[in-house]
Amino acid sequence: MSIAIRKPAEIEQLRRANRIVGETLEYLRQNVKPGMTLKEIDTMGEEFLRAKGARPSFKGLYGFPAAVCTSLNEVIIHGVPDETKVEEGDILGLDIGTELEGWYGDAAITMPIGRIREEDEKLIACAKDALEHAIEIIRPGMRFKELSQELERFIRGRGFVPLLNFCGHGIGRKPHEEPEIPNYLEHGSPKSGPKIKNGMVFCLEPMICQKSGTPKILEDKWSVVSEDRMRGSHYEHTVAIVDNRAEILSQP
Repeated sequence: MSIAIRKPAEIEQLRRANRIVGETLEYLRQNVKPGMTLKEIDTMGEEFLRAKGARPSFKGLYGFPAAVCTSLNEVIIHGVPDETKVEEGDILGLDIGTELEGWYGDAAITMPIGRIREEDEKLIACAKDALEHAIEIIRPGMRFKELSQELERFIRGRGFVPLLNFCGHGIGRKPHEEPEIPNYLEHGSPKSGPKIKNGMVFCLEPMICQKSGTPKILEDKWSVVSEDRMRGSHYEHTVAIVDNRAEILSQP
């Protein structure tokens, strides 16, 4: 496994690509309203990030047809925008990637549509808080497996479970690079595998299920749900390890 160590100038390039992701997510958070279709939301996001000078990196990636993954209610990740309208009480995952001058950005949020149920507020909070917890505890010398174990502990401690078979990842000159970072410990001891080092840049993205973490891919060949078909949530940031701590690049 070869994990890139980025120079400060390269991290700044990644910061520029990722800031546009953060700004686009914040724009959508403020402007998505009940009655909009998922396609309209996708178009809003694409137009905004293109106006910032970036290219929507998800569009065409592995054949994905849109700029924004719009994951509604029980769809946890990779939702395909269509003519479905969002309604009061829904929860909507938005996952966006950019490319700017050959460098990539990636981040995600799950947002409420109007007023939502308390259990959905807790579901969204689990993903957001798990991400913030992971970013807070990262230090050089920590192994990625230890980070995965901590994410799983946090998620299960909130009474939820992580989605299986999907993970965070490195990012840089490609949208997906080494390492893979599951939200749960797999394949051996947490004290094994590569260590986190200054200069590494990667995406952390807790994906939260309620009862079962076993994924099921829907007929559109993209949308991922839990086998229990209960609502899920997803949050993601791109972080760089700078001066012995994780710095969020994908903030607006």
